[in-house]
Amino acid sequence: MSELADIGADATRQENVTRILDSAERLFRHYGYSKTNVADIARDLEMSPANIYRFFTSKTEIHQALCARMLAASYQQALDNSRLPLSAAERLRRHAQGQHKMTVETMLDEQKVHEMVVVAIERDWHVIEKHIDRLDGLLADIIREGIAAGEFADQDPAKAARCFGASIVTLCHPQIVAQCLAKENRATPDELIEFAIRALKK
Repeated sequence: MSELADIGADATRQENVTRILDSAERLFRHYGYSKTNVADIARDLEMSPANIYRFFTSKTEIHQALCARMLAASYQQALDNSRLPLSAAERLRRHAQGQHKMTVETMLDEQKVHEMVVVAIERDWHVIEKHIDRLDGLLADIIREGIAAGEFADQDPAKAARCFGASIVTLCHPQIVAQCLAKENRATPDELIEFAIRALKK
């Protein structure tokens, strides 16, 4: 009976956490991150700020959880792509294209969302570092398979993955993407991707 009660309590807690994050994201998108506080989120949910603090110690912690949720969606897209029955080069190509598309549509489409992401990057949060490490791990696996299949030159997959990720950072970093979209003297996404893939074949 106690175990069932614990499961029920966990489910209720998760439901409350999700409601808080949904409300925070909605308000951040509408008013902007800097103009939204915990009291606003509590008011939106018709609960007291004290109740919010039962689940999150601060607005910063809510923000971190939201970023983790956004990055989880990005990682899932990358994971699904890595499992496609395609050549390693094509999976790398689709990975870069997919990450760029998500950055443009999710993080730049609305200026308020862009502000939220920029704040997270500037604070160098561990959730972002962890995300980069996980993506590099997926890329290393794809490159390792490409080496085994004779698509790529023999090399250290982990180092190659970090270099590949760094070479396409202008396609995935919200601030850089925002700047490059407004410039005409920048390499196109496809040009960058093909350049990075060719480098693995030498």
